[in-house]
Amino acid sequence: MKLQSAYIYFVDGSTAASVSIDDVKAKFTRYVDMTSKTGKQLGWTYADAAFPYTLEERLEGKDSWFLLKGKDPNMYKAIVVGVGSKNENGSEKHYIQVSLPESATHGDKNKANEYCRYLARDYKAELHLFNKRIQYFQPRKP
Repeated sequence: MKLQSAYIYFVDGSTAASVSIDDVKAKFTRYVDMTSKTGKQLGWTYADAAFPYTLEERLEGKDSWFLLKGKDPNMYKAIVVGVGSKNENGSEKHYIQVSLPESATHGDKNKANEYCRYLARDYKAELHLFNKRIQYFQPRKP
């Protein structure tokens, strides 16, 4: 299966050096909570539009990844979110990986970009987007 992936790298200045999959789930729960409160203020179900997925855990991905499965299969299929680390120049670099399967729709890609930006901004991390561009959210000045 060919996946498109975006990465959120934890760098100097990030609010965390690494995260667990439970930390990422908590961020998504907070996102849903924030959007539902916004919707309540506006008088409509904004949370359903902002987060049109259900969070599913699979046994094979326990403690390393989870699946965001679309509620409306015509508009949204799936997004895979995982955590990991790699060795780079003798040091361990932790990251969050957001992947789109081949069956993903344009809506999935738009939502994945939105969620990546939310996570990177919240963690003050470095975001490598699907199109290989990089966005820096960490403080850059000493």
